[in-house]
Amino acid sequence: MSTSTTRWNRVSRRPLTDILDELRTAHTLAFDEHSPGVLVMSVNRPERGNSQTVETFGELAWAAALLRNAPLRSLIVTGAGGKTFCTGFDLGEIDVLTRMSVSEFTDLVETAAAGSTGLRALPYPVIAAVSGPAAGGGLSLALAADIRIADQTASFSAGFVRVGLSIGELGTSWNLIRLIGPGRAAELAFTGRTVRAVEAVRIGLANQLAETGSALSAAIKLAETIGANSDASMRSTKNAMVRNLENHSFQSALEIDGRGQALAAEAPATRRALIEAGKEQ
Repeated sequence: MSTSTTRWNRVSRRPLTDILDELRTAHTLAFDEHSPGVLVMSVNRPERGNSQTVETFGELAWAAALLRNAPLRSLIVTGAGGKTFCTGFDLGEIDVLTRMSVSEFTDLVETAAAGSTGLRALPYPVIAAVSGPAAGGGLSLALAADIRIADQTASFSAGFVRVGLSIGELGTSWNLIRLIGPGRAAELAFTGRTVRAVEAVRIGLANQLAETGSALSAAIKLAETIGANSDASMRSTKNAMVRNLENHSFQSALEIDGRGQALAAEAPATRRALIEAGKEQ
């Protein structure tokens, strides 16, 4: 493709170093490329249990938008310090919320939702590496990932009801029902009880149990395993998984799968892999 036809495309063709330079201006998030194509995004408030602030919600939405076209193979979401994933909204900022007008609060909710939907819609796998509590908005953040790896210290809590709120926040109810079923989701939502790591894996809330302190390294290892597959294959697969989660028509699902398969098959890496596989038969 000639330079003249691609010069306009400033977003999707930005190098990762350029995107990282911009992302690293964040105040409440930290970014680190651990291996080629594998980026770690940390909620960076360890002194406050990696809790979320109004600024955090804005930065998550902004980061998800920037990462949409980043040349990555996987994104890992975790909490800085390795002891806490995210404890939800910082109660020390409650007064900020109480001073907001209705329109300001609506804008905040929409911004926070844009962070969750933006992470979910990234065209490559998103893995949550959970050590310590993932509570309230922290649970919502973990559920926005495709895969959750929990170490022995991890815990998950939809404790909204204990502070007079609803579980209907940032997609938590939608994601939880689809992950663990309506019965288990209802029990956790109505009681607000804490689910420890072993139970989380047993009921499907987490995918894998890691040793204490090793959730991040296990997530990086998984991301590198995923990265060994072709980029086109992973992006097509991610698109099919996300879209068909919301699709109630089998015929429509087949069409999405078929279209994605056709596009993936056109990628040079896929063609080479298919030729090599054919030679081995």
